[in-house]
Amino acid sequence: MPTKIMPGTKAPALSLPLVGGGTFTLADETPEAVTMILVYRGYHCPVCKDFLAGQVEPRIDAFAEAGVKVVAVSMDPEDRATKTKSEWGLEKTPIAYGMTEEDARNWGLYLSSSIKEAETATFAEPGTFWVKPDGELYLVDIATMPFARPNLDILLSKVGAVGAGYPARGTKA
Repeated sequence: MPTKIMPGTKAPALSLPLVGGGTFTLADETPEAVTMILVYRGYHCPVCKDFLAGQVEPRIDAFAEAGVKVVAVSMDPEDRATKTKSEWGLEKTPIAYGMTEEDARNWGLYLSSSIKEAETATFAEPGTFWVKPDGELYLVDIATMPFARPNLDILLSKVGAVGAGYPARGTKA
């Protein structure tokens, strides 16, 4: 059962290796506005490919200009994450890999079991998170299906709300 994480609270810890070297450590991020963590199902997922390659990659520069640091995260091992980055043409999108089941549960993500040979045994379903520079969760969007994703143009147009003092919403359990 996933843990319910709440906007307005401290984001769970997350530190994962990046394809090509280095480590994404949420606590070390210092974006102007937010860190946007995009959890994707893994290399096996054609909907994830369409989302990351067709929606995220073309907007990476615009998000950066708005002060948003973007990272895509999965439970895939390094070899599959490396294929994701290279075969999907994700030149600008940082890809972190090796999220554990415990990490996924801490972030409130839904987990699925493989139904096809191409899938890993267990993987996280999609999630989109905005974390403010002070570590506070601002936006939480968790899905149970690969095709339920936020509209990135709308998100991009709302980055200014963070700096303008618009509070995190959905903070009551």
